Amino acid sequence: MAKILFVMTAADHWTLADGTKHPTGFWAEEVVVPYRALTAAGHQVVVATPGGVVPTVDATSVSPAANGGQDGADQIQNALAAMTELQDPVKLDEVSVDDYAAVYVPGGHGPMEDLAVDAVTGRLLALALGSGKPLALVCHGLAALLAVGDSEGPGPFDGYRLTGFTNAEETQGGLASSAPWLLQDRLVTIGADFQEGEPWAPHLVVDRNLITGQNPASSAPVAAEILKALP
Repeated sequence: MAKILFVMTAADHWTLADGTKHPTGFWAEEVVVPYRALTAAGHQVVVATPGGVVPTVDATSVSPAANGGQDGADQIQNALAAMTELQDPVKLDEVSVDDYAAVYVPGGHGPMEDLAVDAVTGRLLALALGSGKPLALVCHGLAALLAVGDSEGPGPFDGYRLTGFTNAEETQGGLASSAPWLLQDRLVTIGADFQEGEPWAPHLVVDRNLITGQNPASSAPVAAEILKALP
């Protein structure tokens, strides 16, 4: 059995360009699907957030509209309720990468608010990348990569092929025009080779030990790739 670290946002909003706070958090599918796959294979999941704050689920992600109807919404809410790890996260600044076999960062717009600018997150992801262990991120979870390194010279993800939530998806989702910045644009500025797939379709990119998925639908292939990469 391996221990897998889920690095999750502690934010319950995303500050838009005009200063308003858009309610958000983590995206349910991006947590539930990998959690189910990893625990079904016998692995242990540990949740960590900045400050050990209990993470907030994005209400839209547990709605009938996002889950194919009320039955799907009930199922994903029940799955979250059964995840006791979400109610007792560890503090991110007390985490050692050495204790885990892989690191995973789910999305939702929450990481755009906190993980993208969190130095502790940045150091942890840099260590995970350098360790050779699987480092997996999906959708807006890729915002956490922006906290790695500094403005002097190329960062550790310079030249890596990766994917994440695209400008097209942000536009179709209705938030691009009010966003303070767009994830795809920012990932390009840190030197990443951004690989864009079709909007909303599963899209997985693997480069060395970095595993990335474009959107919520990519959660299952990302989880499968983590399992393949575990020792």
